[in-house]
Amino acid sequence: MQAVILAAGKGTRTYPLTLEKPKHLLKVANRTIIEHNLEQLKGLADEILIVVGKEKFTEKLLGNNYKGIRIRYLIQEKPEGNGQALMIAERFIKDRFIAMVADDLYSGSDIKKCLKHRYCVLVKEVDDLSRFGEVSHKGSLVTGFMEKPGRKKGLANTGLQVYDRKIFSHRLMKSKRGEFEIVDYITYLIEKGEKVHYEKIADYWFPITYPWSLLEANEFLLSKIKKAVGGEVEKYAVLKGPVVVGKGTIIKSGSYIEGPVIIGENCSIGPNCYIRAHSSIGNSCKIGNAVEVKNTIVGDRTSIGHLSYAGDSVIGDDVNFGAGTIIANLRHDGENISSPVKGEMTNTGRKKFGAVIGDGAKLGIKTIIYPGRKIWPEKTTLPGEIVKRDVQ
Repeated sequence: MQAVILAAGKGTRTYPLTLEKPKHLLKVANRTIIEHNLEQLKGLADEILIVVGKEKFTEKLLGNNYKGIRIRYLIQEKPEGNGQALMIAERFIKDRFIAMVADDLYSGSDIKKCLKHRYCVLVKEVDDLSRFGEVSHKGSLVTGFMEKPGRKKGLANTGLQVYDRKIFSHRLMKSKRGEFEIVDYITYLIEKGEKVHYEKIADYWFPITYPWSLLEANEFLLSKIKKAVGGEVEKYAVLKGPVVVGKGTIIKSGSYIEGPVIIGENCSIGPNCYIRAHSSIGNSCKIGNAVEVKNTIVGDRTSIGHLSYAGDSVIGDDVNFGAGTIIANLRHDGENISSPVKGEMTNTGRKKFGAVIGDGAKLGIKTIIYPGRKIWPEKTTLPGEIVKRDVQ
């Protein structure tokens, strides 16, 4: 069995918001999304075809073998849809295969259910279809697709399907939006009288559509960790609940860490800091004196200076917080926090959401950031600056 991961390495769909020129893949629970998915494919696939852009960071990360699974990289020069990515993989596909998007987190048990059928679409019943394509059905069989139908409840297409080589007898044409649509292969099979089944998500699926989508996935994955301390914990530091501490990391006296929390390797934590549940801190980070971090993803080599607060936020690599920097994460009126996306305010669906801070950003001392704001990579703020709008 083969698996095809479509359009990996171009960054997830969050990159236009966080990283203009991505140099790495985004992480949740201190591992890239693609690594999480490869773990789920163990025992289900013996070869994985990863369709990537021109960037080499996916290949550098994974090499040509992942825990016994062979990996082959295929180049998609110009992104024109996942259907095009699958066409690129055609010449290497032998028979049956799993096709899945690179952006989302899947469960191996759900994938395994789909493999019971010759042709299958993995779906999830959702209360809001505004962000998803809908899968129509009759009984246990798929009857068609509708892109963002405008209805509320329905079966959402998760972007994972099971096919065989028979689909390639159909040549895809560009859709009205100028892309080669992968679901057109399913439509073709249905028209040919083939039975295309669907299976509902029973375990989990996390579509990473926006930066704040990462927080939900991070919370879920951290809920499954067990305590493991590979670094040094000084006297009077407290680790409560499941906390993972990487090699070479020091947790200084007076620090209070309330799991589930993951801290990477070679970090300096504290003294006297408070790291709250569902935070993941990358490698070679510095969390200073009297800092509080809550439900936040922190990238590698990032420094959060003393007397700062970061809550419900996504922070990239090589970011520096000047002392006293505060990220606000709650509206006074208790309404959901919105964030600008392509010039329009988008409801995050979260009562609490802080900031998205891109790689290499430098924040002056006592920077104050409004909820839902984004600071683009390599940008800076002045001492005492109040960030009311995105910094681009």
